[in-house]
Amino acid sequence: MSNRLLNIEETAQVLKRADRILVIGCSGSGKSTLAQTLSAMFGLPYVSMDRDVFWMPGWTQRPRAEALAIVEQKVAQPRWIMDGTSPGTLPLRLPRTDLVLWMRPRRHVSLYGVISRWLRFRGRTRPEMARDCPERLTFEFLSYVWGFEKTESPEIEQKLADYGPGVPVHILRSHSQTRDLLSHLRRP
Repeated sequence: MSNRLLNIEETAQVLKRADRILVIGCSGSGKSTLAQTLSAMFGLPYVSMDRDVFWMPGWTQRPRAEALAIVEQKVAQPRWIMDGTSPGTLPLRLPRTDLVLWMRPRRHVSLYGVISRWLRFRGRTRPEMARDCPERLTFEFLSYVWGFEKTESPEIEQKLADYGPGVPVHILRSHSQTRDLLSHLRRP
């Protein structure tokens, strides 16, 4: 990956002045929680790729052309924090991004995240999902989470290099590292 990897102190400084932040990573890694926390902390409009771009009520997938048009409209805004990986949309999002926070915990952490989320919201729609999309859990989805690092990360690294070579990246490999980052941000 050709992007500059930031340490926690550098990331905290960049976050304090960033206008456009991408939070990417595997499902269940904590992207939405971190993005919403930072949105509140810095007054950045929060964009959920699942809720605002990809899904319509009733688990109906938005047509690709329409989804891309929404992404273009969202990234054209002066300030935002966007939660969602979607490597196919990174060419649109990275050129406008000030910082990428990449959630890369061990796969059992993400598996725990999706299972606990399913238990918490089973039969209901979580806040960062489109209306009338009750939380669900399938073997196919669990397999996707289990293999994410092997199947998705190489493409993400390539897109970062191709479409955001000057965009700094901070990789968070655990919830502890996320808590440390938030602690740095809360310091005067």
